[in-house]
Amino acid sequence: MSTNRSTAPRVLLAPDKFKGSLTAAQVAAHLAAGLRRAVPGVVTLELPVADGGEGTLDAALAAGFDAVDVVATGPLGAPVAARYARRGATAVVEMAAVSGLALVDPSPATALAATSRGLGELVAHALDAGAREIVVGVGGSAGTDGGAGMLAALGARLAGGAGDLADGGGHLHELVDVDLSGLHPALAETEIVLASDVDNPLLGDDGAAAVYGPQKGADPQTVAELELGLATWVDVLATVGVSGAQGRADLPGAGAAGGVGFACLLLGAVRRPGVAEVLTLTGFAERLAGVDLVVTGEGSLDRQSLHGKTPVGVAAAAAAAGVPTIAVCGRTTLAPDQAAAAGFAAVHALTDVEPDVARCIVDAGPLLELVGARVAVHLPARPSSGGSPAPTPSPDASRVPTTLEHA
Repeated sequence: MSTNRSTAPRVLLAPDKFKGSLTAAQVAAHLAAGLRRAVPGVVTLELPVADGGEGTLDAALAAGFDAVDVVATGPLGAPVAARYARRGATAVVEMAAVSGLALVDPSPATALAATSRGLGELVAHALDAGAREIVVGVGGSAGTDGGAGMLAALGARLAGGAGDLADGGGHLHELVDVDLSGLHPALAETEIVLASDVDNPLLGDDGAAAVYGPQKGADPQTVAELELGLATWVDVLATVGVSGAQGRADLPGAGAAGGVGFACLLLGAVRRPGVAEVLTLTGFAERLAGVDLVVTGEGSLDRQSLHGKTPVGVAAAAAAAGVPTIAVCGRTTLAPDQAAAAGFAAVHALTDVEPDVARCIVDAGPLLELVGARVAVHLPARPSSGGSPAPTPSPDASRVPTTLEHA
């Protein structure tokens, strides 16, 4: 769009997905459409982002990374079509896309059987292709195998009493020996970034099995089996002389993604907050230049959002550059003081426009365009080069009915 930067307001749209409704890119596109209708001439910059979990891959691709398509092992052993993102020597691998909970119908059986092998296959493929920085987004995992499947795909040999150990956390209690001498040689010269906000240790009441196992279909008995397997995994690694195995199991983040965090830490990974890593990968700081307003958001803005989720991370990064942030969401349970403390100048929810939550999910796109018009009122007035005021929100475009209108 050819617009004079000195006269046209500029808005950076950096939302996460609205889970169950729209991808982050779709959210940004609908908001942009609403803003442009409300303020003709507004410059909208669309930058879909994520918090290291589902959507991280899409954010990297939208930021200019290339897609690399691979057939890999799915969470239950069947091959799945997967991909990772690459730009130069940096690769971005998203666990949810290959070993994710969305790929299974969760039950005690799947909780025991699910493996992280496919994630390791993507990492190995990236290493073979020359990547020497690998960002591993670990949200949304299906299994609790302590990252054993990932390490096996990278060349580790895990043995049970009757030979090679079968995949899945349900078999880890059978482990008797581990040999890491066959790990991919390029790992020694590769920086691995564990992009995760989870700070749970691997074991115990706050560990991977106890806290996250039930979300993956595990009943109490299954949780106990998975916990036993993870403890055996750590004990055997320590027994065969893997330096720091016990200590790394206790580190914050070791329990991420069913213990994949632990395996990454064994490989020397650096743990970074997911949203901060995604903002770095997507060049968020550079996109802020000349911006008047940042708009971020996610499907549900609530207390959980305050603990490392995308909108709060975006608001903090924008505030550091002196740019105000508006949040949009499907619905919010935050009180005004909580929203302000999180860095939001205002919050606009779809439920402000359409109280029916089910309809908000189905009609999220058109509703976001109406919310985009509301967001326009937060834009600063800029004088034009001729001394006239800058474009202001059109009354018709900004009008938001109480129910969604259809043409």
